[in-house]
Amino acid sequence: MFRCFFLNDKWRVWAWLGTAVILAAIWFKVELDVQINEWFGMFYDGIQEILKSPNSVTFPQFLAKLLVFAKIAGVSIVLTVLLDFFSKHYIFRWRSAMTEYYMRHWPLLRGIEGAAQRIQEDTMRFATIMESLGESGLRAVLTLVAFLPILWKLSEPITELPLVGHVDHSLVYVAILAALLGTVVLMGVGCKLPGLEFDNQKVEAAYRKELVLGEDDAARADSFTLTGLFKNVRRNYFRLYWHYLYFDVARYSYLQFSVVLPYLAMGPALVAGAVALGVMQQIVRAFGQVLEAFQFLVRSWPTIVELMSIYKRLKGFEHHIVAAQAEN
Repeated sequence: MFRCFFLNDKWRVWAWLGTAVILAAIWFKVELDVQINEWFGMFYDGIQEILKSPNSVTFPQFLAKLLVFAKIAGVSIVLTVLLDFFSKHYIFRWRSAMTEYYMRHWPLLRGIEGAAQRIQEDTMRFATIMESLGESGLRAVLTLVAFLPILWKLSEPITELPLVGHVDHSLVYVAILAALLGTVVLMGVGCKLPGLEFDNQKVEAAYRKELVLGEDDAARADSFTLTGLFKNVRRNYFRLYWHYLYFDVARYSYLQFSVVLPYLAMGPALVAGAVALGVMQQIVRAFGQVLEAFQFLVRSWPTIVELMSIYKRLKGFEHHIVAAQAEN
């Protein structure tokens, strides 16, 4: 999956140069987020001053402040669209490299159950998931690099935590601990999901294969066989639904608690009037960026589960190629 793209002379330029372009674009987008965060602080501080002293700012001056945001947001929109366009081409090249590699060994693979599905569907899904998951993973890392120092500085006035007491730069520690605890708990709650997803794809492949064979052979895909295969599909889906039920309860409860967590942590400072409105907005946005970056695994876990299932199937494919070549 990786070697056929990153170590293949044909695709090496796309693999490495493309990765560098995507990395640079994501870093620039994070820098734009930093600028937007600073703008929110200045804007809300200005709003607070306007509320204290009505008519201290003219309407054109107010519009000028909004125009600053519009310029930053405009650049971000253009960059997002271009990055999405480039990433799709990058990922399709990756899929092409995988498809070429598997098709070269098709005589060794055609006897494996679901071989056609793995080459056509699994490579497509692997590429699609890698696009979204890879981008969001890189963005999470770069967001931490950019926003952790900002949150460290902004949390200087937040020195008291409820039930804990004095903690310097407390919001940084709150974000890290909340993300780590949530990740560990939810990974424990959802530990069965990758295996269940893998089993689910196996029964789906068996059902699909029988239907495909029935298109050309009237003796295949009879009602009795299809009914039995679909019962396996239904049984696996119902098991998967049940396990996702309690996992989603835990996941969404944690994510909703994360929304109020910065306000809870800032409670003593807000009650004491130690934080201005603009600074509070900066803190909440920076805290949200840091916490969301740390929550990458939590927020992406269902997608990661699907990717792990696809990876296991394609890895089994490649093991079969290596084993067949060793025998020859």
